[in-house]
Amino acid sequence: MIAGRLLCTLFCLMALLLFAAPVSAHEVRPAYLEVTEHSDKTIDVLFKQPAAATLLVKLEPEISGGLLDTPPSSVEAGTGYQIRRWAGLNGGESGLGGRTLAVHGLERSITDALVVVRYADGHELQELLKPERESLALDARGDGLPVSTYLTFGIEHILTGYDHLLFVLGLVLLVRGIPTLLKTITAFTVAHSITLAATALGAMHVKPAKIEALVALSIVFVAVELANQYRGRSTLTTRWPWLIAFGFGLLHGSAFAGALSEIGLPQNNIPAALFLFNFGVEIGQLLFVAVVLAAIFVLRRLSLPASPILQRAPAYCIGGFAAFWLFDRFHAAVF
Repeated sequence: MIAGRLLCTLFCLMALLLFAAPVSAHEVRPAYLEVTEHSDKTIDVLFKQPAAATLLVKLEPEISGGLLDTPPSSVEAGTGYQIRRWAGLNGGESGLGGRTLAVHGLERSITDALVVVRYADGHELQELLKPERESLALDARGDGLPVSTYLTFGIEHILTGYDHLLFVLGLVLLVRGIPTLLKTITAFTVAHSITLAATALGAMHVKPAKIEALVALSIVFVAVELANQYRGRSTLTTRWPWLIAFGFGLLHGSAFAGALSEIGLPQNNIPAALFLFNFGVEIGQLLFVAVVLAAIFVLRRLSLPASPILQRAPAYCIGGFAAFWLFDRFHAAVF
């Protein structure tokens, strides 16, 4: 009885984060700026600008010499981002030589910008611009984006992925006993590691919009199982939690791969970058589980009034959020 009502208190804290999610969740996704110099010194530019809910994060790319002062050749809008392209820009005799690149607005945001510059001579520059450093000289020839950066990307992605966290929260509330919980989380980890690698490496191809809708459906399923458990019914998840976690983990791994595709993988060290991104996801996931378990441990020692409605609130709140995401993502996938 105590555990149930205290878990509701814990979930209320989670709900506050979810209400804030439309404002800030997507803003931590990195922007992506790709600059390609051709042998005739013409330049192509692609800028993928993240959005927070329906509002674009206010970022503006600039290449010195007014290279991007002209309107983009095309503008493409998608879920959570906008892509602008400039094609065949006149780089003059020096091309990118002597120019400086910047992404203005980073200092007013909590996001980063991944910059990939491909020179006509075959060299490639990868840099991560941050709020404290929003520009770089294009004469530089770096060693590429530090592979260790992908660890941070993985941690940030899972800790701002409120849908994935709700799924994990549902598993934690459903599973009884630490050993069973460890087996369940391990099954989830193994499953999403498989599809993350397969999708990121191109061995498996999925449609991101449909995968996101199925992820929402997996959370609805867990919420229904949790509600049935509160009614005293034996559920599939309580009998074989690791099997359910593994099955839905395959879906979540494909969704993680969609986030990784926004960043790209360094061609010179794909295995290490993929491993570190996945490891970062696991670190963030385990941190979340640890916080949930610690909160439950503390809250169990408080004396709160019992209420059947409060005990069942987590299942209905999880299900409510997931159902909203399901309809929203289904609409995006179909239309």
